[in-house]
Amino acid sequence: MRLLEEGVPLAEISIERVARIAGVGKATIYRRWSGREELFCDVMRTAEPPDPELPGTSMRDDLIVILETLRHRGLASRSSAIMHNVYAQMKSSPKLWKVYHAAVIEPRRLLTLDVLRRGQANGEFRADVDVELANDLFVGPMLVRAVIRPDAGLEEGLSERIVDTVLAGLGPTAR
Repeated sequence: MRLLEEGVPLAEISIERVARIAGVGKATIYRRWSGREELFCDVMRTAEPPDPELPGTSMRDDLIVILETLRHRGLASRSSAIMHNVYAQMKSSPKLWKVYHAAVIEPRRLLTLDVLRRGQANGEFRADVDVELANDLFVGPMLVRAVIRPDAGLEEGLSERIVDTVLAGLGPTAR
């Protein structure tokens, strides 16, 4: 984190450099992480808020908690030049992005898909709706505002508005 805070590009951060700054040997680093990509993913996870505890009271409530976590991550990324810079650099490194995607993004996506499938099973959500596409419909607006449109608001209540708007069209009986 210190190297990133100092503005050192990811491409210039090696295991050797991390070990030297930490005052340990490379073997100590490699005992915990198999390589640079895994180390960076752990650094990124540490800088982010923890994954949410879902209330399990309803699909709607769980989706709001998931989106609220995304909203908070978006606010944190906006206020952290380090996070914004690291995300941009990670996307230019296919190997690093692949590791990050598998360790961080995919588990969160699977969590949302589980919530949607449970909602279908409980009758909270139409059974004929493609849950993969529905996931994108719920998560997409928050990601657009957090990443693509930094000028757009990430205000309180946005998570509820997104969930309620999507559910109005995809709920058990479209309104």
